[in-house]
Amino acid sequence: MLKFIRRTLVGFLIIYIALFGLTKAIRYPEPIAAIKLGLAPASKTPDLMPAHTIAAAATPAIWKSRAEQMPVMVTFEGSAITFDQFLTATHTNAFLVVRDGVITYEKYFNGMGEKTRLPSYSVAKTMTSLMIGKLIDSGQLKESDTFVSILPQYKAGTTFDKVTVKDLLDMKGGVGVSDNYPTGPSGWGVAIAQMYASTDVDWFLMHNRMMREAPGTFAEYRSVDTQMLGMIIKKITGTSLVDYFSKNIWQKVGAANDATWNVDHVGGTEKAFCCFNASARDYALVGAELIKASSSIISPAWLTRISTPAVALDYGWGYGAQVWHPYAGINLMLGLHGQFIWMDSVNKTVIVKLSDEPTSADGRSSHVAPILKLISEQH
Repeated sequence: MLKFIRRTLVGFLIIYIALFGLTKAIRYPEPIAAIKLGLAPASKTPDLMPAHTIAAAATPAIWKSRAEQMPVMVTFEGSAITFDQFLTATHTNAFLVVRDGVITYEKYFNGMGEKTRLPSYSVAKTMTSLMIGKLIDSGQLKESDTFVSILPQYKAGTTFDKVTVKDLLDMKGGVGVSDNYPTGPSGWGVAIAQMYASTDVDWFLMHNRMMREAPGTFAEYRSVDTQMLGMIIKKITGTSLVDYFSKNIWQKVGAANDATWNVDHVGGTEKAFCCFNASARDYALVGAELIKASSSIISPAWLTRISTPAVALDYGWGYGAQVWHPYAGINLMLGLHGQFIWMDSVNKTVIVKLSDEPTSADGRSSHVAPILKLISEQH
């Protein structure tokens, strides 16, 4: 029995060492860390990756509040259920409604609260777009610029060299890193999972420049496009995304709490496509700025750009400059696992819904959006 146990332990050790060597070679977290990341619920993943901190504003915004009743019943996935049942069914952690700058509804679940920092997943894409807009407004960047004109070390001698900022903004880059991956352990090794968990995203891109199609010819939601935008920001500004974001966005909206942005390694590159983390109220502050006629964080020109659908993607929804358009006049920041920042300028309403939906629930957004629309238009 002792021999068997010893041999088994030795066998496991050999396998672990082999996996450790493989993960190092592909710039992946060591095996145990990778498994923890893959199995963690959405709300816990930010703490499992290194991050850079974005300090709260020196002068935090002060919210006003008043009470508003939510609909008693809603229709979700073809069934009439109570609003509270909807929140539970969609694994909600935070739900916040802001009308004309006033909080009218706020509810937290699962031990979360108004200061709890929660992940945004692809909501981070819109945050990245806001920074790109700043660079374009300042004349430091043009949408016609190619990625490799800014980062020439990535020249590939293929159509990769023709990918423009405009292509990346509208998900038409053509780079062959698909966002489609299976759930569970079988999905951990695909390219998008590697980019998400990577300990060196610059290395990842260098080894994933194969093109699926010519840039500008086909629209498909691919997170690699946003990561390339983040790398452009870092190069042009000569600073980290968190520093540029803090100065141009976070301090200006009056964020009350520290935010974080996950990075490949401490002092490294922010994962621009996925990994911005903040409190529900602070997400709402950004949304509230983006429905104003005059905003401190976005120019009228860039607001028009992000508010104008350029392509049609999942669900047939419009998409442009890293912002979704499920309905005419609606801007939506949308993230995996049920993260929504709904912006309705006509009704002066922002809705924040942060959730712990499992990966298997991906595709539910088209069922959630009509309920957010109902709430947005009910007053």
